[in-house]
Amino acid sequence: MERRAVPLRLPALAQDALLGLLVAAMQVQGNLAKPEDVGSRPLTDLGNLGFVLLVVSGLVLAARRRRPVAVFITVALASLVYYAVGFSDGPGWIALFVALYTLTSYGDGRRSAVIAGAGIAVLTTGWLIAAADIQPRAAIGWVFFRIAASVMAAALGESVRTRRVIAIEALERARQAERSREEEARSRVDAERLRIAREVHDTVANAIAIINVQAGVTAYLLDRQPERARGALVTIERTSAQALREMRAVLGVLRDSDNGRVSHPGLEQVGKLTAMAREAGLDIELAVTASAPLPSAVDHTAYRILQESITNVIRHVGPTRVRVALDYGDDVLEVRVTDDGAQDAGVVNGRSAEPGRGIVGMRERCGLLGGELTAGPRECGGFEVRARLPLATAGAVHL
Repeated sequence: MERRAVPLRLPALAQDALLGLLVAAMQVQGNLAKPEDVGSRPLTDLGNLGFVLLVVSGLVLAARRRRPVAVFITVALASLVYYAVGFSDGPGWIALFVALYTLTSYGDGRRSAVIAGAGIAVLTTGWLIAAADIQPRAAIGWVFFRIAASVMAAALGESVRTRRVIAIEALERARQAERSREEEARSRVDAERLRIAREVHDTVANAIAIINVQAGVTAYLLDRQPERARGALVTIERTSAQALREMRAVLGVLRDSDNGRVSHPGLEQVGKLTAMAREAGLDIELAVTASAPLPSAVDHTAYRILQESITNVIRHVGPTRVRVALDYGDDVLEVRVTDDGAQDAGVVNGRSAEPGRGIVGMRERCGLLGGELTAGPRECGGFEVRARLPLATAGAVHL
């Protein structure tokens, strides 16, 4: 097994400590190797103050990332004292440039830039005053070099900070976009799961209700009227086969690698639906106005509302009279399913004004199309479901 090389990376504090030692050594060595300026103080004067300032300004860089402002102020004061006392000009400004870069690079933007600008202004004033009688006069060029280099160090740090902020913001936008895509994907999955749940509920509930009624009839007539019992069994077989076909159509999309859509039942199958309901004992009266082509979403939703309403009658009421009305308007389809309630006085009507899951599902289907559905007991007895489905839907609806 190939072993991947792990790069050696020191902690930030160790890196800064090594940098401080290196800068301190470079400043001391650079000043010792350079010939002393005319009229300048030796570094050993005032109790080796020159060496102390060069070493301290370098070593303090060990805390540059944790305390950038304090480090910059310390290094700036050391520089002012160094040149004000008159020590020899040399590479004693390396620590200052590093401190300025760190201040603007690791600072908080505007505040750090203001501190850097104010510090450079104070340093410029102090350096120019200290160099008022410098000899030879051409040596004043080093003063302007320090000023320009200080400005460049601060600008470089600000540029690095800005690029870092832009990179962080871009990364955050990418993460936000990824989260949005994941949330959208989850939303689509939830919507598809809800759609499949509705289809399965409508298909299974209708079939089971009819099969339950026919099974009861078969059990009752098996010994008394075998021929009628045979007819009930045929109805059970036909209903279960139809339910299986619809279940395969609904669940087949889960196995479709192309995510293709299957056709769904519509109002053209309302004849089969009412025929199965009649075999279950309902007396159905179907009234349809002059039909017109419907959007597929409206057509399928209307069929499911009829199917669920009739299933509820079979399940909760039993044999009774049911009136189904389909009113095709110019811009709306109205669906009404009305039953007369239980005909046998010994049968208890189990329906109530409180909506069950079937009614909730029908109302959700209507809401997706911008329609409305009402369902509840009638004053004269029985139950009514009324749905209004606009033919021009407010948005794309995926069934």
